[in-house]
Amino acid sequence: MTAPGPQVVNDPRGSRFAVEADGHTAELVYRVVADRLVLIHTEVPEAIDGRGLGSDLVRAAIEHAVEHRLTVVPKCPFARGWLERHPEEASRVTIDWPEGTAPT
Repeated sequence: MTAPGPQVVNDPRGSRFAVEADGHTAELVYRVVADRLVLIHTEVPEAIDGRGLGSDLVRAAIEHAVEHRLTVVPKCPFARGWLERHPEEASRVTIDWPEGTAPT
């Protein structure tokens, strides 16, 4: 059995989802505006890049939106691209695609 990977935590005071790995922090910065979860920026330090942490962050945001019945607004290019590539996850929530970016 494999050990669980780093856990994503919601830091509402910092308006971010964060995950720690090897002394570095990856984060997805967001804002809650009324009933919308606006995904602003994903940052994964180079030292921990390539481990799927960005994906873990977006999944955590989607889970949060599902739990709190929020509409997701993916302004962050990484989050937007991830949601476009993972329609099964995107279908779990209402998404307000920024103008000109809705998947075809």
